[in-house]
Amino acid sequence: MTKLTPSIIAAAIALGSPVSTPFAYAAPAPAPEIGYLSVDDGIDLRRMVVRHAEPRPTVLFLHGFPETLYAWQDVSADLAADYELHAFDWPGFGLSSRPADGFGYSPRDYARVLRQYIDKAGIDRSRLVIYATDIGGLPALLAALDEPGIARRIIVGDFAPFDRPQFMQERLQALKSRATNEQVRVQFNAGRDEILANAMRRGLSPEEQFEISAAYRTDMAAGWQHGPITSADAFARYYAVFSRDQAEFETKAEQLTTPVSVVWGAKDIYIDPAMGAEFAARIGARFSILAGAGHYPHLQDAKRAAAEIRAAFADEGIEQ
Repeated sequence: MTKLTPSIIAAAIALGSPVSTPFAYAAPAPAPEIGYLSVDDGIDLRRMVVRHAEPRPTVLFLHGFPETLYAWQDVSADLAADYELHAFDWPGFGLSSRPADGFGYSPRDYARVLRQYIDKAGIDRSRLVIYATDIGGLPALLAALDEPGIARRIIVGDFAPFDRPQFMQERLQALKSRATNEQVRVQFNAGRDEILANAMRRGLSPEEQFEISAAYRTDMAAGWQHGPITSADAFARYYAVFSRDQAEFETKAEQLTTPVSVVWGAKDIYIDPAMGAEFAARIGARFSILAGAGHYPHLQDAKRAAAEIRAAFADEGIEQ
């Protein structure tokens, strides 16, 4: 074994280098793999996976609008050394399938896709934490009602579990109405570039503004229209029956047995943090309000999101 002499140690300290034996070398985190997984007839999901040679606890990320799986690139970089990581584009987003017919794009439909993905990907539910935001939140909870053992814990935030118009932005409310859904859908498609440029900045002061990577911007733009319907079309279809699925969930919320944590941006202008506070109180969940964060806290402060995930594993006693 190589001997570290005093002169080598002194030189290492002077250079600010860590001193260790050759056997203390830490292998780099594995790189993400991008591919596709078929979960149902006509539904192929583009997905990102970080794998390890040995089994690890698993994190499954569920994105919102107008996002794609690239939303998780910074959080994944923080967690990649310690966990197996999965993310996929919802049908209608990114480069996943977006059938014009035969798929409803509702929270209920997305809940089914989520369960199918976990099955087809062979994820160990006993060592799984799901992190779901925005349109991913309600499907994750509906799936947990269907299958209480779907995960050891679910982290949700910045979404609308209950029908509370006073807590939702006016345009989101308009998507829930048959009278105005089509009008807003057209507006969203016409305003694609403005949405992709500014949706994640709204409600934040200049000091709180943040940038996303060029690769992520390019991916959202390329994935907006990838097939017969756009991401705005899918979003409008999701909200067209949203009240129905909210009502179902509210009647059953107390039946949730999967542990849930609720995380919310304090400056979310799309869905008021009061919604998160009510939901957390209703089910007896821990509620974390993130000062200075807007509707996309996982993008604004990836390290804080990663810390919430690590805490969830610690809460469940799941070791690496």
